[in-house]
Amino acid sequence: MQLRSLEDLLALDLQDLQATEEQLLQALPKMAEAASSDELKAAFAQHRIETEEHLRRLNEAMAEFGATPAGQSLRGIGELIAKGEEIMKADGDPVVKDAALIGAAQKIEHYEMAAYGTARTIASELGREQAAEMLDQTLEEEKDADRMLNKIATGGLLRTGINERAAR
Repeated sequence: MQLRSLEDLLALDLQDLQATEEQLLQALPKMAEAASSDELKAAFAQHRIETEEHLRRLNEAMAEFGATPAGQSLRGIGELIAKGEEIMKADGDPVVKDAALIGAAQKIEHYEMAAYGTARTIASELGREQAAEMLDQTLEEEKDADRMLNKIATGGLLRTGINERAAR
């Protein structure tokens, strides 16, 4: 790995994001299947569709300046996904498992928000406005996914969320 310029750093960040999104494409259907809440199942299914769009944008941003996909899994996101897989296999109350799945998914979302924010800032500093706009759009969608998971967990307005039901 060579980091001689911000262009090199942006290429590395985009490769990491691409590998992250690829791993999530594999994990999200499993998470949807493991969820007991219809609302949570739908949120995971919707995020899988969004993840496909995130990958499309990343590939477009990478092509803009000749970066190639890394073609490897990342340990950090892999560990977060592995934790989610442990939860999926666990025995127990389905509502408690849903609460645990939400927590695992939010950890992944926070990782993605940090990574997209960093890449967007570097792209902007480099004057790569098209890439910065695509990364910012994806960052906002990741924030929306996190808010949706939080709403499901807490119940939102006038509803009992998964966390409250799991505490009973």
